[in-house]
Amino acid sequence: MVHALVSSNAVAYTSGRDISQTLESARSQVEERFLEGGTVLLSVMDVLNRLLNSLESVTTTLDNKEASDTSADLRATVESLMALPVTEENRQQALVSLAHTGRELRKHVADMQETMRYLRTFAVTVKITGAGLAEFAGFAQEILERIYSGTDEVNRFATHLDSLDKEVKLAASFGAGVSKSYADTVPAVAGALRDDAAKIAGHRKDLGVIAREVGAIARAVQGKVASTLSALQIGDITRQRIEHVQATFSLLEDFFAGEDGARLDAGARQRLQNVIHHLTAAQMSDMCANFQRDSENVVKTIASFDHDMREILKLRDQMSGQSGEAGGNFMRALESSVSAAHEIVKQVDTASRQADQVSQSTIGTAAKLSEAIGNIRAVKTDIHYMALNTNLRCSRLGEEGKSINVVTAELRIFAGKLDDSADAIVNGLPALEAAAGRVAPATDAGAGNLGESLTSAVGNIRSAANVMENELKVLAENGREVATKISLLIGKLDFQHNLGEVLAGCADMLEGVAGTDVADISDLAETIAPLDRKIFKHYTMVQERSVHRGIIPAGEDSTSAPAETAKAENDEDLFADALF
Repeated sequence: MVHALVSSNAVAYTSGRDISQTLESARSQVEERFLEGGTVLLSVMDVLNRLLNSLESVTTTLDNKEASDTSADLRATVESLMALPVTEENRQQALVSLAHTGRELRKHVADMQETMRYLRTFAVTVKITGAGLAEFAGFAQEILERIYSGTDEVNRFATHLDSLDKEVKLAASFGAGVSKSYADTVPAVAGALRDDAAKIAGHRKDLGVIAREVGAIARAVQGKVASTLSALQIGDITRQRIEHVQATFSLLEDFFAGEDGARLDAGARQRLQNVIHHLTAAQMSDMCANFQRDSENVVKTIASFDHDMREILKLRDQMSGQSGEAGGNFMRALESSVSAAHEIVKQVDTASRQADQVSQSTIGTAAKLSEAIGNIRAVKTDIHYMALNTNLRCSRLGEEGKSINVVTAELRIFAGKLDDSADAIVNGLPALEAAAGRVAPATDAGAGNLGESLTSAVGNIRSAANVMENELKVLAENGREVATKISLLIGKLDFQHNLGEVLAGCADMLEGVAGTDVADISDLAETIAPLDRKIFKHYTMVQERSVHRGIIPAGEDSTSAPAETAKAENDEDLFADALF
């Protein structure tokens, strides 16, 4: 009888040790696989954060106010460019007005030249008529010299007007060509610049939309990774429950080795061992069902990452493609349009310089004309008084002075005509200066600024494009790394393969050892109560306690144990409900 008991105990211990070793192997695999999976998930979370940071940089670059301001500057420059034909037309009209005013003055100058010719004729007549009178010989020569001096002054006057007329004609001729060029090129160039600016703005807008789509998917993946990390608690739960099954076998061995176990006969020991086998088999079976369900959810979530990453990579390629060839084409088109605009601006600068030169020449000519008018008036005054003195002298000479008196009277009359012409010219000079001011108005100094604005706007757009290209390169690299990490993750977190099979094998082995029928140990309730409490105390999950009580009901003769168990259950239920 004793021999049979010892033999049964040996079989039980051997069976328990074998099962424990198998369970330890399963526990180690669970711990290793889930730790590895958690590490990979954390690395995926890290690279996802970098991807989102890259997206934020891209979005910040796209939303950069300076880039918007640059587009606004370019549009403003285009508007200034569009105003050039009107500006040139106004300049042409001003040149026409200036030419007309110059021609009007030229008429008065021609009158003065004609008057000076008459005066020379009369002066020569005085000289011839008074040749026999000694007192008139010197006077006639003096008045002739003054008339020659006046003639030179009037001719210089005419030369200034002729020079001005040539400048005006040259500027008008050049301006006519520029005006025609503006009509042919400015609308097309301005339209191209406007289209290029709109395309670049649209391109940036499209990139912004794609960036937001990538961000939405990446944040969704981030959420899935976070939920998967949380779901990986199934690994810790599984590990704990295996340890609890292992602890149950250890507690059974300790019980058999103790005083309470020694009082049991072989049949009672076998019945108790059978119940413990059923208990551990039930715990393992329940644990496998939970593991199967929860790990399937993890695997499904991980599998969905693959589709998400394909979408991210597809969108990333779209962004890279748009920023590459398309973006480069936009910039090349813009720079070509700006180059054409610069050619127009050069013409503007040339026309402006010519107009300014004409304006300055006109103002200078007006000043010279004013000075010349003063000189001509002085000559006229000298001739008038000299002729008057001659008339007085001729009156004293009687018949001898009559012929000279007639000629000098004509001198005075024609000298007076110089005043009329001079007055007309003086009255016309303000109109000349006003026309000069319209040829080169103060606001026309912006042609150089227009070129600078074009250069600055394109420089800023090019700079923004370079920043965007760099940001998208970083984004592409992070997107590629995320894809690589997730591909690795899918392989690492396939818990069903091997691991699920190992756990199911353990459950099958325990069920096989337990057999089909659960032994009746109701007569042993009081004896095994300490063992029951120790096993029950190890549990950390409500489900474990439920399974336990389904196999080993709570004893009725417990005193302090029920209260303690109830309290433990209440506390542990709260903890379990909160975490699991």
